[in-house]
Amino acid sequence: MSYLVLARKYRPRNFTEMVGQDHVVQALTNALGTQRLHHAYLFTGTRGVGKTTVSRILAKSLNCQGADGQGSITATPCGVCQACRDIDAGRFVDYTELDAASNRGVDEVQALLEQAVYKPVQGRFKVFMIDEVHMLTGHAFNAMLKTLEEPPDYLKFVLATTDPQKVPVTVLSRCLQFNLRPMAPETIREHLEKVLQTENVSADSQSLRLLSRAARGSMRDALSLTDQAIAFGAGHLEETLVRQMLGSVDRSYVLRLIEALALGDGKTVVETSEALRLNGLSAASTLEEMATVLQRMAVFQTVSDGVPTDETDAEVADTCRLAAMMSADETQLLYSICLHGRADLGLAPDEYAALTMVLLRLLAFKPGAEKTLSVEKKTLKSPASEATPAAPVVGRAAPGLPVQQVPVLTRPISAAQTSAQPAKKIHLAANAAQAASTVLSIPVRVQLESRSEVVAGQSADAVLQPTEEGDFWHQTVTQLIASDAITAMVRELALQSQLLARDTDQWLLRVERESLNQSGSRDRLATALQAAGHTVRLAVEIGRVTDSPARRNVAAAAERQMSAEKVIFDDPLVQTMMRDFGAKIVPGSIKPG
Repeated sequence: MSYLVLARKYRPRNFTEMVGQDHVVQALTNALGTQRLHHAYLFTGTRGVGKTTVSRILAKSLNCQGADGQGSITATPCGVCQACRDIDAGRFVDYTELDAASNRGVDEVQALLEQAVYKPVQGRFKVFMIDEVHMLTGHAFNAMLKTLEEPPDYLKFVLATTDPQKVPVTVLSRCLQFNLRPMAPETIREHLEKVLQTENVSADSQSLRLLSRAARGSMRDALSLTDQAIAFGAGHLEETLVRQMLGSVDRSYVLRLIEALALGDGKTVVETSEALRLNGLSAASTLEEMATVLQRMAVFQTVSDGVPTDETDAEVADTCRLAAMMSADETQLLYSICLHGRADLGLAPDEYAALTMVLLRLLAFKPGAEKTLSVEKKTLKSPASEATPAAPVVGRAAPGLPVQQVPVLTRPISAAQTSAQPAKKIHLAANAAQAASTVLSIPVRVQLESRSEVVAGQSADAVLQPTEEGDFWHQTVTQLIASDAITAMVRELALQSQLLARDTDQWLLRVERESLNQSGSRDRLATALQAAGHTVRLAVEIGRVTDSPARRNVAAAAERQMSAEKVIFDDPLVQTMMRDFGAKIVPGSIKPG
């Protein structure tokens, strides 16, 4: 028996099986129930959203005879009568499908319209379905206008197109138009779960989430990709295999890039971009995934209360953490640059070089970054001067460094030049004396010697300074997270805050980001604390944080990582492989157990 692909096997047979098009189903169901039927329908929408499927269901609804042969027009075709079975099989004589992509001329349309003068042979209605109707020529459209406007009572037109802008307005005005929308990834994922459960195929939630995103709103594409993933994974779906099949960028790279951009760590940005090149991952997909994460971050930063989140998605916590690290205006800027940066990839000779430039552009235009001072070149007014003093050199500053006053240095004149040109020596000496009396010292910024010093300067304030209140607050927050009492931005408020003082009825917290200090988040955190037995009010101030649960977790994770690396590097076999065979441990490949 030949295998039937999932897209055909699970094509809806009635309106109740339609997914994601409730607005179209409701309108057609009500029209069939009241028998207020139009003579021409136009279904528009992108590929794979159900245009042809709706057309066939509508044809069955118009011609269904019922299981007992006594049925009439209905919104729930039986699926067992001769008309329903023949339409599903594509052999119903009164249902004609014309592919306008390959039959676009006036002759083909006239041949179809010649059948309109004959009454139905088997059913109540003749149904002419013209797919990709926008491909018809102008003469073909003109040939069908009169019949489309006033067809016989037994004739119904159903037109489908992916590009309604190319359909003449004279045709649009004669049709009842329905726009089938692209389906949400959540809708596609829920349908894929049901299909795979019926097919007895195991799949993890993350692999289904990848497939639903890759489908881009098309259920047919989602089912086709699922077919391919089942074959690729030998009968089961796993996130790693699906990513490999789709060529998708692992979200860990994206999260690492956004975190590095939030910290201003250019070295990590360049290293991650090079890792994407070595692994052959798509640069365009990287920017697309970054834009998706940044969009979710902006939502968390703007509306912290009542944001619907999928608790099964392991990336929600990371997204909330990054939202707390970055200001709202910076998130908006990064999102805009990622969107426009995709257009630059095709212009560069190397798309990975273009990706690196886009990422570095994100660093260069960070909001609040210090701008390099510009100094105008000053010209001496002495008419006898033949040389101009060298312009002062202004160093580029790292953000936050103090401005220093330094004198302007002139370029020294060599002894050879002095002895070879005694006349010019006099002029230069005069010019130098004049410059010394007129040029004032100007502010310049001192440039750090290396990028590592910049990162070190930024992380200097991030050193953990444990406190007694911090021990209590870390234990309390850990218990709240373990019991799922706090989620999303409320969890980030608890993790990123420092408990400064505890009174009988009020606790004082401190956070570094204003985006975390929202009334809704405070109230929800206070409610969670009350449920845990702490009936207090919360006050939150903005300031420097030295002891927070997040910093304690980072310090503990770093200690576990160092212990794991020490175990590997101290292993005699590993040392022998590195010494005798030049083996190297891939950075980032060691994970603590």
